[in-house]
Amino acid sequence: MTEVFSNEPLAADLQGQSTTAGKVCVAGVGMIPFAKPGNSEPYHRMGEAAARAALQDAGLAYDAIQQAYVGYVYGDSTSGQKALYGLGMTGVPVFNVNNNCATGSTALFLARQAIASGAADCVLALGFEQMNPGALGTLFNDRPTPFDDFDREVASLVGMPELPLALRYFGGAGLAHMQRYGTPLATFAKVRAKASRHAARNPLALLRKELSVDDVLNAPMLWEGVLTRLMACPPTCGAAAAVLVSERYARRHGLKSDVRISAQAMTTDSPDSLQSHDMMRVVGYGMSQAAAKQVYEQAGIGPKDIHVVEMHDCFAQNELISYEALGLCHEGEAAAFVEVGDNTYGGRVVTNPSGGLLSKGHPLGATGLAQCYELTHQLRGSAGERQVEGARLGLQHNLGLGGACVVTLYEAHHPGFS
Repeated sequence: MTEVFSNEPLAADLQGQSTTAGKVCVAGVGMIPFAKPGNSEPYHRMGEAAARAALQDAGLAYDAIQQAYVGYVYGDSTSGQKALYGLGMTGVPVFNVNNNCATGSTALFLARQAIASGAADCVLALGFEQMNPGALGTLFNDRPTPFDDFDREVASLVGMPELPLALRYFGGAGLAHMQRYGTPLATFAKVRAKASRHAARNPLALLRKELSVDDVLNAPMLWEGVLTRLMACPPTCGAAAAVLVSERYARRHGLKSDVRISAQAMTTDSPDSLQSHDMMRVVGYGMSQAAAKQVYEQAGIGPKDIHVVEMHDCFAQNELISYEALGLCHEGEAAAFVEVGDNTYGGRVVTNPSGGLLSKGHPLGATGLAQCYELTHQLRGSAGERQVEGARLGLQHNLGLGGACVVTLYEAHHPGFS
């Protein structure tokens, strides 16, 4: 693998992002506390509550919304309408979005793109999920799964057919990093313990108990020497939303424009996901690397300029390999990055101040918008006890197998800031 990041400007025609378009402002965000399956309200009530909170934060009524993009993975068609009709039946276009675990950020991408293209000035992105307990599985067993090609590669590289799909994928990626770079299991435990410390400061997180490294290592072993139960995120129910507006609309209506999306990219799998015969690339390392490269080049910055990151830590293993994919450290140096504390407060960049998917929870359709919620508050300076001091640039990384990856750069725009 080679270093691919630079600070050179990129041509304006990169995958859905025009460098000539005005910045898109995050006028409002909303989120409800995440909950265990069976302890939440139904999906439409959760979605309505999160959307209502985002509108209230923006200071707008629902009839101001010109388009809505609603993400969920487990639900029937037009579930987005069901959630939003609780706010009113205004005739607004509602687009239902499903892109595996990247669903929420895909809805955000489409909302941002609608504004950047000039198609709309005020757009709602909403994500929710009502999940069942236990490991993820396929629902439609009478047809080919979209994971067929990936499953064959995992069977060849990993085996372990007795384990659930997600464990084989991300545990296999972690094992590949361990074998290639000598990364110890304790390093993944330190990532998980860090997540718990951050979540203890987040009232919206599902799991708020602080864990030690020994707690994580002594949890039931799901894959001997590779993965304990506490290194995997729990199934979760929840919802989150964002109201995006154009700069001109924000000025005209006196709305908040202090947080802006300055760059964004969405990628899907390229041939190396399977042809490299590398489990880290099977789970999206290449997609993440390519999307991050596009975002840095669009913004004319490098990864060292980032202050805070919300990344896709569905497993502690994926957070660690994502440090390298996003360029936060060089390839092979993630273990050292963790050991010196460069992934937390007092280090180089604070990763997952919300507690991440590992502690905050992972309601699939809501995750990308919950990341948006966290970074918006970090850049506003309103994150309370978990505030990252001086945060001006925040990076979001949301990944779905099968596959899709969305990376988004947010910038603070306050008086006195350039």
